[in-house]
Amino acid sequence: MELLFFCTIVLILIVSSVYLLGLLADGRRNLPPGPRSLPLVGNLLSLGAQPHRSLARLAESHGPIMALRLGTVTTVLASSADAARDILQRHDAAFSGRFVLDGTHVSAHYTHSMVWLPASSPRWRALRKVCSGELFALHRLDMHQSLRQEKVQQLVCHVTQLAREGTPVGVGRLAFTTALNLLSSTIFSTDLAELDDRHVKPCEFKDVLAELNVTVGLPNLSDFIPELAWLDLQGLRRRIEGLFQRLHAIMDEQIERHMQDRAAGELAKKNFLDVLLDYRNTDDDQGFERQTLLSLLSVSIFQILY
Repeated sequence: MELLFFCTIVLILIVSSVYLLGLLADGRRNLPPGPRSLPLVGNLLSLGAQPHRSLARLAESHGPIMALRLGTVTTVLASSADAARDILQRHDAAFSGRFVLDGTHVSAHYTHSMVWLPASSPRWRALRKVCSGELFALHRLDMHQSLRQEKVQQLVCHVTQLAREGTPVGVGRLAFTTALNLLSSTIFSTDLAELDDRHVKPCEFKDVLAELNVTVGLPNLSDFIPELAWLDLQGLRRRIEGLFQRLHAIMDEQIERHMQDRAAGELAKKNFLDVLLDYRNTDDDQGFERQTLLSLLSVSIFQILY
C-alpha cells in the first residue's frame, strides 16, 4: 500500500514537472494567443461534444490563429481561409509533417508508411513515385476498366438473384464487398470476399478492417499525454497491434503465394503487387522491404475503403 502511494506521488510529480516545463517552453516559442489551459488536460474540456462549434467560438475570442494545449501537446489552430492558405499553399513544405500518433508505433508503421514518413525521406519519395505512376495513374485506371465492369456486373447479377428469391439485400455489405474485391483484384489479382456469404465462412479481412476502423477512431490518451504512452492505459496500442498482425498475416499469405508463382515461372499478372515487387531503387538497386510492402498495401486499402 505504501509502495502504491509512493509510486502515485512520484507519477504526479513527474507529470506536473513535464506540464510546467511545457508551459515554460511555450512561453519562449512566441505562440499565438489562446485560452488558458488546465494542468494535464489542457484545453480538452473546452472542446465539448461538438469540437468544430467549440473551436469556432474560441476563434471568435482569440483570433483566427490560436494556440491550444490538447493534454500536454501544444497545437496551433488556423480557422480562417487566409490562415489556411498561408499554411497549405505558401508554407506547405514547412507544415508537411504529421504528429505521429501512438498507434503508428505498432510494427514501426510510422517508419514504413507513406502517410507518416517525412517528405524529405528517400523511402517516401520512392513510394510516392510508385503510387502516382502506377496505383493512381490514368493509364492504370484505363487498364482496369474491364475489371471494374466485371465487378459491377457480378454485383448486378447477385442482386438480381436475391430479388428473384425474395431475399433482403444488404446494400452496405454488398457495396463494401464489391469495392474490396475490386481493390484486391487490382492489387493481388484475386477476390478477398464473396458477394454471397450465406454458405461460406465470413471474410476475416472485412472483419479486421471494420474493427480497425473503429479502433483507430477512438480517442487515445497516449496521443494527448505522450509522457504516459508507455503505460498504454487504454490498451489501444495492444489492440491495434493484434489487428495489424491479423491484417498483415492475410496480406503476407497473398504476397508469398504470388512470389511462389513467379518463382515457378508463371508470367507476371502486372497487378500492383507485381509493380512493387519489380521496383528497384536507382541508387542502390534495392527493392522495398516486406514491412514497407505490408504498410503500403494496408494503408492503400484502408484509406480507399474508408
